[in-house]
Amino acid sequence: MASKNIDPLSVDEPTGGEEEEDEEEEEEQRGAEWSKETQVPVKQLRAHRETVTAARLCFNDSFLLSCSSDTTAVLWDVESCRPRRLFSGVHGKPVSECAVIPNSNRILTVSWDKKMVSWDVETGQTLWTSRQNGLLTSCSASADGRLIVCASDPQNGVTVSDAASGQTLHHVNGHHRSTITRCRFDPQSQRVATASADRSVKLWDLLTLKTTVTIDSNHGNVVSDCCFTNDGRFLCTASWDKTLQLWDLQTGAFRSHGGTTLQRGHEGSVSSCCFSTDANLLVSGSYDRTVALWDMSTLCQSLILKGHTDWVTDVSISADRKLLCSASKDGTVRLWNIENMEEIPEVMEKRRTEGTGVHILKCEECGKPFPVSRLQTSELLTQCVFCRLRSPSRYRPQPPPVM
Repeated sequence: MASKNIDPLSVDEPTGGEEEEDEEEEEEQRGAEWSKETQVPVKQLRAHRETVTAARLCFNDSFLLSCSSDTTAVLWDVESCRPRRLFSGVHGKPVSECAVIPNSNRILTVSWDKKMVSWDVETGQTLWTSRQNGLLTSCSASADGRLIVCASDPQNGVTVSDAASGQTLHHVNGHHRSTITRCRFDPQSQRVATASADRSVKLWDLLTLKTTVTIDSNHGNVVSDCCFTNDGRFLCTASWDKTLQLWDLQTGAFRSHGGTTLQRGHEGSVSSCCFSTDANLLVSGSYDRTVALWDMSTLCQSLILKGHTDWVTDVSISADRKLLCSASKDGTVRLWNIENMEEIPEVMEKRRTEGTGVHILKCEECGKPFPVSRLQTSELLTQCVFCRLRSPSRYRPQPPPVM
């Protein structure tokens, strides 16, 4: 079968048959069971009729929220993998993203129909609907549950609103030169990060109402997603150029050296990324139909999860690092049990050959190999110590944002 993908960076999709349709319908009715045909046990969740655009573990990882191009969102019970609540009848076009509003029983959905909708989880009823000027491409809720942000196209703008009422508090048009693919609050609820098709990332400060950081990334294509570590120090970006980049926001060394590329990337465009709570693990999804797990002590890929039959559109990981979920254009959500991934021979071999917490890189100045460990700045990851001593960094510490 010829590939139906329209993205030139994605890989060909595999051939598929129709003989499994009856089995899928039966599985949807009874709830998914763990399949152990792969190295990592996996459950398939089926309720959406079209592309699943986002999937997030939520409510202490007891539930999973997904949304779809079929105009609906679904709340799943993680233990039984059965749908617990369907959110439908309001959006008239694909739901592009969903978010859980912390410290509440509310969720948020945004859609190409220009609507931002707040829903009550217990009743499934809408609490408020806010109509924006453009197609909504992304949304996020602040960690304190007070604010929400959405991105609109073609205005390339962001709107910050009150989570309780939907009232617009701040709006910025023309924030980027092209479509904003993702917007995210930082963990401290002080800044909004936006990733764009213009290959840049911006951090907009909620106190000064100004852009305090602009990263003109060294990505070679659209920046599709971004995510913070829990302490807000590091930002990871995913791109259609098939790579992930790491940015140290605390030192700002990227201003002189650029970001740090994670090694051995995907074969297709990278659509999504997500850090574990402890920042020791990064998960990414790709148009090559795989989910990758990255060891942040070595900045290298440790495991690839295969099973989706089309693009992986989103990923999320539980706080205890036992579960991982992935959404796909194939219409399913997959729930992976990664609790025992360290016992998988492939992971053990990589740890043995790469060393615990140590990674060997090539110096861009002299070409000689040198070791690095953990999440070091991009300055340390581009030159060996001898070249750095001969040629001091041009970077000078920047003052913190005005509080």
